[in-house]
Amino acid sequence: MPRRTIIHLDMDAFFASVEQQCNPRLRRKPVAVVGRGHRTVITTSSYEARACGVKTGMNTREALRCCPGIIFVEADNARYTHTCAEFAALCREFTPLVEIFSVDEVFLDVSGSLKLFNSARAIASGIKKRLRQQTGLTCSAGIAPNKLLAKLASTMGKPDGLVAIGPADTPRFLENLPVSRLCGIGKKLEQKLAAMGITTCGQLGRTPPALLRQRFGIIGEALDHMGRGEDDSPVIPLERAPEPCSVGHSMTLSRNIGRRDLLAVHLLRLSEMVGRRTRRGGFSGKTVTLTLRYADFSTFSRQRSVSAPICASRDIYLVAKSILDAIRLAQSVRLVGVSLSRLVQPPRQIPLFPEQRRQQELTRAMDTINNRFGDFTVTWANLGFLDEYTGVISPAWRPRGTRKIDF
Repeated sequence: MPRRTIIHLDMDAFFASVEQQCNPRLRRKPVAVVGRGHRTVITTSSYEARACGVKTGMNTREALRCCPGIIFVEADNARYTHTCAEFAALCREFTPLVEIFSVDEVFLDVSGSLKLFNSARAIASGIKKRLRQQTGLTCSAGIAPNKLLAKLASTMGKPDGLVAIGPADTPRFLENLPVSRLCGIGKKLEQKLAAMGITTCGQLGRTPPALLRQRFGIIGEALDHMGRGEDDSPVIPLERAPEPCSVGHSMTLSRNIGRRDLLAVHLLRLSEMVGRRTRRGGFSGKTVTLTLRYADFSTFSRQRSVSAPICASRDIYLVAKSILDAIRLAQSVRLVGVSLSRLVQPPRQIPLFPEQRRQQELTRAMDTINNRFGDFTVTWANLGFLDEYTGVISPAWRPRGTRKIDF
């Protein structure tokens, strides 16, 4: 494979930095971005708050203990998605091969742009400068021969850093690096590797591949390559991204709920969100999955398949409701999730019966209004008493397509 040059750009304290730029009174102060409701946790904090020990995932009480002067700001997902789209557009001025990895991260394959812009470092520096000029935000850049190392490099100089790892530097760079620093190795996998005496990338790279395959199966093959800093995965632009395998939404309830009629109302809201995104992509699905999390945080899922693909919110809801009705609730529920999978793109056809045509036209009209004026501008009467749901934006968000969620 020809040698590639990959850049990974990661926005610094993204949500908090956006809020500080929008509100000058928050600048140079400890800020934490949170969701709505008393159960919210810290999604991102500014570097001023991080210096006091505030971390992502803390609840507000813990954050206040670490930093009594911290300022909590409710998340504004519309701002973040708009900024992400602007950032992606800026990156495309340097290469068409831009992959939006999450709402605040992108990969660029600049192999074909080096002659035009002189070097990868010049490209990364140029994007960083333009980003600061246009938005006041900073990002950290990593340059490497592949995505694995580029993402690793971008974490080495935060905030506002630029780190390059060349092919010749890779063995030295990885030798004493903890395996947990590699993207794809979480806590559980780190513990399993430690039980084998593997704590650094150098040790992982020297472990016999057969031993890794024996212990981890197909994942062992990937671990073998990761330990040596090898990664041949391509940068996938949005227009070439594979179609989603499922569409889903979940929400943490403002209070634990044990009543089925109240849970059913939340199922209807989630089914509408899932259905709308599914229809936007021209998909239908055959399997509905209901996820519940009890008050003690134990979580489980149940699913049910239908004979013909569905995409109407009401149809998704009825299947999810039937799953709920079959579950004997052991505790009150704190989180509910609904997803639709086994997606297909069925041929478009006019329904045979008048009632089916009426339902299809009603759904199309609701989607048109909500797409123009915002989620739940027109909604089911049962949802009228619920507070507006403002969940935390998913890392799978994209500027367009089925993964796009309007805010």
